[in-house]
Amino acid sequence: MKKSTLYKSSILISGGTASGKTVFLNACMPFIPPNHRIISIEDTRELMLPDFLYWTPLVTRTPNPEGKGEVSMLDLLVNSLRMRPDRIILGEIRRHEEAMVLFEAMHTGHSVYATVHADSAAETISRLVNPPINVPPNLLKSVNVNVVMHRDRKRGIRRISQLAEFEAGGDTAKANILYRWVPEEDKIVQHSESSRFFEDISRHTGMSPTDINQDLEEKKKILSWLLKNKIRSLEDFGKVINLYYKNKDLVLKAVAKNERELILGHAK
Repeated sequence: MKKSTLYKSSILISGGTASGKTVFLNACMPFIPPNHRIISIEDTRELMLPDFLYWTPLVTRTPNPEGKGEVSMLDLLVNSLRMRPDRIILGEIRRHEEAMVLFEAMHTGHSVYATVHADSAAETISRLVNPPINVPPNLLKSVNVNVVMHRDRKRGIRRISQLAEFEAGGDTAKANILYRWVPEEDKIVQHSESSRFFEDISRHTGMSPTDINQDLEEKKKILSWLLKNKIRSLEDFGKVINLYYKNKDLVLKAVAKNERELILGHAK
């Protein structure tokens, strides 16, 4: 079922300095179908994608001593839209102009991943709708998921502290927290029901709730198998996910029988 590979959601990753935003963003990349064109825009190259992905990395450039030759993030973002990307990855949203172009890309059907400095879903909204970013609240409905990262310096760990969706209408926007981290037990628990996330997926893909649940269960089995077999390197992990998009039935049958060599052999 190809539709299940094309969720093409837009995700904002929030958190403080060194909370794991870029690490989480990196972890998402191998799950992108290999036929999707990815454009990444960064001040400094931090993203690491498997070699077989269709990836064009763009990096900003500072002006020379004469003040010429600068290539800003806004320049790259505007030009990236002419490159027919399926996925746009922005290192960090900092300014109003960048944010408006990014949200326009979401509205035109592009899947966007970006980071922003904020310590909670509510603070993410506040940061986006106030200066210097200053995005109209009604545009936030283009964001499908907000992932909030947290660094526990005392214990030396980094965790997803909140998983939320934005509910926007008129001149207001609020966060609906779907899952949250419980520090005492170090686990993620459900906080509330989604008001729109799965509905958005159904509308964009034509999948029924049953189809979505089946698709999620299949992917959970594959992830559990990868963990069990300690397949953790970026290349090997990415190759298995790549094979899943090319031959899902083969991967699921091999996972069910725990045929490690069959999967890795075909994934080469």
